[in-house]
Amino acid sequence: MRAILRPLACATALAVLVGCASSNPYDNAGGGAPSSSGHRTATYGGLAALAGAAVGAAISHNDRGKGAAIGAVLAGAAGAGYGYYADRQEAELRRSMEGTGVEVQRQGDDIKLIMPGNITFATDSAEIAPSFYAPLNNLATSFKQFQNNSIEIVGYTDSTGSREHNMALSQRRAQSVTSYLTAQGIDGSRLSSRGAGPDNPIADNGSAEGRAQNRRVEVNLKPLPGQPVQ
Repeated sequence: MRAILRPLACATALAVLVGCASSNPYDNAGGGAPSSSGHRTATYGGLAALAGAAVGAAISHNDRGKGAAIGAVLAGAAGAGYGYYADRQEAELRRSMEGTGVEVQRQGDDIKLIMPGNITFATDSAEIAPSFYAPLNNLATSFKQFQNNSIEIVGYTDSTGSREHNMALSQRRAQSVTSYLTAQGIDGSRLSSRGAGPDNPIADNGSAEGRAQNRRVEVNLKPLPGQPVQ
C-alpha cells in the first residue's frame, strides 16, 4: 500500500505544478485588473491532472508511479484546454496592439477587440484609413498564429443620420475589414461580418467625442466548434 501511495503523492505534486504552469501568462496586462481566466485555467488543469494521476495509476499495474505521472501530465494539459490557448492569444494581442488605440477585452473564453473610429474610417466612409492598416496587419499575423477560433467583424456607427443609412454603412465597414484580412491570407471560413449601425453605443452620442467612440469596429474571437472549451 505504501508503494502505491508514494507514487500517487508524487503525481499529486506534479498535478499541482501542471495546473500552476497553465495559468494566464499575461495577468494584469497593461496595468488593468488581473484576468480571472488564468486562475480558472489553472484550477481546471490541476483538477484534471489529479484525476488523470489516479486513472493512470490504476491502469498501469506494473508501474503505478509511472502511470500516475503520465496520467497527470496528459490530463492536466487537456484540462487546461482552450482556456490556456486563449490566454496565450490574449497576451500576444495585447502586446501587438499596445500603442495603437485598440482595446483588448477578455470575457471567459472569448476575446473582443474594440477599434475606435479615430483610427478606423473617416466620417461616412467605408474606406480603411491609413492609421488602421498597422492594427489590421497585426491582427492578421495573430490570426495566422492562432487558428482555433472564429472571427466575427462587427461595424458600428454613431446615431447621426438615418438608421437605414447607418446600417448599410456599418455593414460596408465590417466587410472592408473582412476583405482586407482575407487578402492577408486569413481563411475566409473563419470570418464573418455584420453591421450593427448605431446599436449598442458605448459612449454618449450627444458629444463629438462620444460619437467618435461609437463609430467603431469590434472583432469577436470565439472557439471554433469542437474546441475543448472549459
